[in-house]
Amino acid sequence: MIHRTPFFLPLFYPSLVWRIRTEEKVLYLTFDDGPVSGPTEFALHTLSRYSAKATFFCIGDNVRKHPEIFSKIIEEGHAVGNHTFNHLNGWRTNTDRYVENTARCQEQMNLFSEKAMVQGGLQQASPMANIEPSRLFRPPYGRISRKQIQALQDYRIVMWDVLSMDYNRLLSPESCFRSTMHACRPGSIIVFHDSYKAERNMAYALPRLLDHFSQQGYSFKALAS
Repeated sequence: MIHRTPFFLPLFYPSLVWRIRTEEKVLYLTFDDGPVSGPTEFALHTLSRYSAKATFFCIGDNVRKHPEIFSKIIEEGHAVGNHTFNHLNGWRTNTDRYVENTARCQEQMNLFSEKAMVQGGLQQASPMANIEPSRLFRPPYGRISRKQIQALQDYRIVMWDVLSMDYNRLLSPESCFRSTMHACRPGSIIVFHDSYKAERNMAYALPRLLDHFSQQGYSFKALAS
């Protein structure tokens, strides 16, 4: 199984963000498909143990269902991004519907981002607060057409350098951790999933990855919009 993105894909889609170019010891953890009760809360608790920040690409309908968990993501200083409202596959969805669904997710996130900042007391003085609406976007399954990319040019479209494959139930937790660890390099954008399908592997691999790279002197940062 290939956990690192093939080198040629960023060449075909240079406008998308695949990795943060740096020689510094920094990694960018990202989580797709939440927020949901259980996996998202586990991820947040684990990140806090290592003073790590991450980026959560949220499904709009899950934000609607679990606003308190979404608010907690923001209150704890993590970044959030758009993952469409209904987890649409861009290759199977026409551009107009795809853009509309993305906008619907954005509206949902903006609504609860504002509430979270007020309830959490996050003001302009807090550098980690998402004062401005997030412009981060990740296409579900990594599938997006060139026409959709053009239509969403106001967003910073984020792909990945390392895919944990935590959602693959045929992959053992140990293999998930080891393969992900070996694929990482400075500036890697790493994908985990705060979902029920990925919970077993994510819950095993995430704390071990944080522990391993923390011991190597790495820091974990959220992506900038």
